[in-house]
Amino acid sequence: MAKKCSQARNAYLSERRWGTVREDYSEHGTAWDYSPHDHARSRAYRWGEDGIAGISDDEQRLCLSLALWNGRDPILKERLFGLTNSEANHGEDVPELYYYVDATPTHSYLKMLYKYPQREFPYQRLALENRQRGKDQPEFELLDTGLFDDDCYFDVFVEYAKASVDDLLMLVTIHNRGPEEAEIHVLPQLWFRTAWSFKGGAKPRPDVDG
Repeated sequence: MAKKCSQARNAYLSERRWGTVREDYSEHGTAWDYSPHDHARSRAYRWGEDGIAGISDDEQRLCLSLALWNGRDPILKERLFGLTNSEANHGEDVPELYYYVDATPTHSYLKMLYKYPQREFPYQRLALENRQRGKDQPEFELLDTGLFDDDCYFDVFVEYAKASVDDLLMLVTIHNRGPEEAEIHVLPQLWFRTAWSFKGGAKPRPDVDG
């Protein structure tokens, strides 16, 4: 009997798929140079997907995650930012603030917290500062930039709950921790992993039941 892919769901998508050896097609096996974070939004992955608070079915055919935009970042905040081995003074690193708050053993309920600055995310500063530091120095983290000193950030809570085997609910709750009103755009994203591009076959289409 064929197993329905909706019968089980993984806890979360990978925190970072870019730069991994499974997505490395470089001539000399330099995975980090071949696929840095800046390329992630422009490439189709073959072996997996990533995304903020992202989950999928048990074969990772259909994925769901959250994208954010504070009106100031040059790109959508779709995935966690990370430094490559050559950019960070202690090797690869993810200078972000995120927490897996709660979960049931079966993943029928999941809760995650992501802290998103209201000012422009300092991609270049994090990479430049860490690249300049030696191995005997501490890493330059997101908190070290001062973006959170005056509480100008959002607490983004993402919760998932199964209503039944084939019914998954997503709740996004955002708290503005700053002293003033701030802009934020919330974009849940549902997509198919592009397995058909590598293995052939028909491209899947969502079946929307009105």
